[in-house]
Amino acid sequence: MRLAPSILTADFLNLGAAIGAVAQADEIHLDIMDGHYVPNLSFGPIVVQAVRKTTDLNLSAHLMVTNPDSMAPWFIEAGCSLIVVHAEASTHLHRSLQNIKNLGAEAGVALNPSTPLEVLEYIAHDLKRVLLMSVNPGFGGQLFIPAIYDKIKKLVKLRQAWSCSFDIEVDGGVNADNIGMLAQAGVDIAVVGSAVFGPGDPGERLQRLRRQVIESQAHLEGRK
Repeated sequence: MRLAPSILTADFLNLGAAIGAVAQADEIHLDIMDGHYVPNLSFGPIVVQAVRKTTDLNLSAHLMVTNPDSMAPWFIEAGCSLIVVHAEASTHLHRSLQNIKNLGAEAGVALNPSTPLEVLEYIAHDLKRVLLMSVNPGFGGQLFIPAIYDKIKKLVKLRQAWSCSFDIEVDGGVNADNIGMLAQAGVDIAVVGSAVFGPGDPGERLQRLRRQVIESQAHLEGRK
């Protein structure tokens, strides 16, 4: 399972240093909030441009916005290689995904905790990634919703039934207590925010999480 630190909970007065501290991550996760789709504001493409200059890691933009079609090009131009839009916010989801890919980026879809997986069926082959929200979007530091474990396992089965190869990502409340269980459930990418950018060194916290993932997956292999 790959780890994607979210800079939402990083120290923005020392953002370059924070990103440098997690240089061993697999990608950087960017939570883009507009204050309309979710009750919070985060940052825009100018900050993303600055982040792009500080790291060679891939940047993924999670657009929690009401107008993803008009905003996606900004973040692609700013340096994001993957754009994730919310199914609930897109009026014409297939068109949104095609527009992203036509601009040279990869496309993903995010689902809120209460959104059923079936909305993905007719676009599943167009997706690079499915992001399952394990908290209600809008704020960092929330508690993981346990019902998402079953949702992950169901999506793993649906991916096989649909003969698709998209990655399954989980975002919200991921920490040392649940990251091993997420790996065993079939998650490919975990977004880690306050679990990394909390007290102490972000790089060390990231590596501890990675060791937990490796140990959990080794334990699962040993049971087979």
